[in-house]
Amino acid sequence: MEQSSLFENPVIEPLASRMRPRTLEEFVGQKHLLGEGKILRRIIESDQVSSMIFWGPPGVGKTTLARIIAERTKSEFITFSAVTSGIKEIKIVMEDADKNKRLGIKTIVFVDEIHRFNKAQQDAFLPYVEKGSIVLIGATTENPSFEVNNALLSRCRVFVLKELSTEDIETLLKRTLTDERGFGKEKIKISKENIHLIAELSSGDARSALTTLDMLVLNGNINKKLEIEITKETIEECLEKKPLLYDKNGEEHYNIISALHKSMRNSDPDAAVYWLARMLEAGEDPIYIARRVTRFASEDVGLADTNALNVAINAYHACHFIGMPECSVHLTEAVIYMSLAPKSNACEVAYMTAANDAKKMLAEPVPLVIRNAPTKLMKDLNYGKGYVYAHDTKDKLSTMECLPPSLKGKEYYKPTTQGHEEKFKMRLEQIKKWKEMHK
Repeated sequence: MEQSSLFENPVIEPLASRMRPRTLEEFVGQKHLLGEGKILRRIIESDQVSSMIFWGPPGVGKTTLARIIAERTKSEFITFSAVTSGIKEIKIVMEDADKNKRLGIKTIVFVDEIHRFNKAQQDAFLPYVEKGSIVLIGATTENPSFEVNNALLSRCRVFVLKELSTEDIETLLKRTLTDERGFGKEKIKISKENIHLIAELSSGDARSALTTLDMLVLNGNINKKLEIEITKETIEECLEKKPLLYDKNGEEHYNIISALHKSMRNSDPDAAVYWLARMLEAGEDPIYIARRVTRFASEDVGLADTNALNVAINAYHACHFIGMPECSVHLTEAVIYMSLAPKSNACEVAYMTAANDAKKMLAEPVPLVIRNAPTKLMKDLNYGKGYVYAHDTKDKLSTMECLPPSLKGKEYYKPTTQGHEEKFKMRLEQIKKWKEMHK
């Protein structure tokens, strides 16, 4: 008798693949593009699909949407990988697509992770996109402005796909529990609260949510009713961590970002890194944190350390380029830098004080001396009369008054002696002394 081999058994298709939506009606999320009457839905339903790029985080349906479009428009569907597709392979397929076009067959070429294709690979698609031999659909998690050739990008429409909401993920999980492609044939007991918890922990990634559910079903306990029971304890054990108390849209979101800001202000790097980790591990968008750190760099450090803003902006760009989990170290570097930097809120105070005056005096006229005079009439009205071009003077300074007369002598910027700002303080004092002497 011939013995069967383990490798002859059919491979079970992953749950995320089995539950991939087949129609627009099954597709979850992206209401801003696919809701009734929305732009992308109209394009698909009218069969007016042109080359496009889907830009969005992982697990939001970029590949699925491309497949639905191909099916809906009755097109040949070809996928390319940056790893396995060289220029030669691309050109062979493109020539076949060119022949199909002459036979009235539409070809949709889907390029996943198009940002990983080099310039030569991207250029290989360009002539066929221009001729209309193919409809190119690229998918990327990176900003296409930086990662896609300008020539190709200009011929593609960019659609931004958003992170799925917790409600979207819940809808998908509930469908999976009742659909025969998922666990419809299984007896599974899980509370609404635990479905919500799985959705929260997925951070808007449908693939992650379904993979988690699959793992939980495999590891669930069988109760007396022969049901697979998924409890909060099962979730904690499988994910090897307790769900963190954090709601990206609720009060705790603001409490923790406040804790991070105040820890940096208090020059406490340990506390700052802890609150940073609390947010990132709970699924907070790193771009949001990077924006807050950038604000901190000017609000609380300012001219005491002019490099702080550079560090914050660099961290922000790093988050854009590589995302989580890799960008956690860039944010950590920025947060520690801000915590240890000398502190000054002089820029913040200067603006807030000036803004208060500006609101009260919106109609205050600009002094004639600093107005431009591009016409003869303006010159006749003394626009720009007495203006001194500082670069033409020996000390690069003048006694010209630039504030409105009602605010003459008003001081908004009051530098501290912290860090580098002491130099700015000394320079400002020198300028004021010179002006006083040369009045």
